Amino acid sequence: MLTTDKQPKQPKQVKQDIRPLALALPGDAELSPVDDDIYWLRMPLPFELDHINLYLIRDGEGYAILDTGIGTKTTEALWEKIFPQIGNIVTRVIVTHMHPDHIGMAGYLSEKFEVPLYMSMAEYYIARSMVAGGRGASNWQDKEYLVRCGMSTEYIEKSLENKGGLQKVVRPIPLGFKRLTEGMNLKIGQFSWKVMIGRGHSPEHVCLFCEEKNILISGDHVLPKISPNIGVYSTEPEANALDLYLTTLPQFKALPHSTKVLPSHKLPFTGLHTRVDELLAHHHAHLDVLREFCKAGKTVKECLPVMFKRKLNPHNMFFALAEGLAHLNYLYYQNDCSREVDGQGRWIFKTL
Repeated sequence: MLTTDKQPKQPKQVKQDIRPLALALPGDAELSPVDDDIYWLRMPLPFELDHINLYLIRDGEGYAILDTGIGTKTTEALWEKIFPQIGNIVTRVIVTHMHPDHIGMAGYLSEKFEVPLYMSMAEYYIARSMVAGGRGASNWQDKEYLVRCGMSTEYIEKSLENKGGLQKVVRPIPLGFKRLTEGMNLKIGQFSWKVMIGRGHSPEHVCLFCEEKNILISGDHVLPKISPNIGVYSTEPEANALDLYLTTLPQFKALPHSTKVLPSHKLPFTGLHTRVDELLAHHHAHLDVLREFCKAGKTVKECLPVMFKRKLNPHNMFFALAEGLAHLNYLYYQNDCSREVDGQGRWIFKTL
């Protein structure tokens, strides 16, 4: 899931460098050709960010599916309308990462066509564990996380009541998979795609680059106009997710600046190097603001208004807390601020 904050305004010459590809925007159950071998399609999402981009890649007589949509009846009905358009032949299912809008229908598609699921190992097993749920384990760590972030007792109680919804939007995940690893070349049809791994938004996010086509399927790792959520959650509250993201993002500047980027949200675009620079600047701008704001010592919750200018609903608050903590943990590990637990059990971050 993603934050929907727009990026800080850039000089006109920078903005003009990022251009959407001249592709027809696909409607429901419509396929928009990217080239002779790739189709772009979109599936609806029940969030502020109301769509996800999916891709079909010609693979012999059929097509490989790249990401799958959220696991709902609506998505299933749309897929059923798409299958006849590709001859009802699906060769494999490739998932960039374990978030439900990407993996939600993977099990359904893999089962229907009896084809393998391709993922990185970390993403596959984390998805399996999250869908399986706590299996009776207590939620004290979830509660402690929200206390540490400075949330109210009322918010914590409501939040804990709403746990367990992931199983409703992710179909049963196949019991086996084919592993994608950093640097490997994946042959799809007549073309080779290099696996590039991004981290921070998710643990081992797969991006695919085809040198012959000069196309990067970037998933959520590189998005136009919005930034992927970089979050620290109750499963690993002391993680340094932002450092992982900032470390794995610059590698994409080694690709040609002219690369056609096919992201999971918003429009396919060119201007890859500029967009990478914008995303790096976006996070460093947040860090600069937090260094100044935390001179007096602040909780995670107290920092959110300086990072997010809009009102946060409960759904967005979950991701905003994770994003805020990711930035504050980064400052802590950079020795730019201290992190102490106060008498109420809250983390207090104070600039050094």
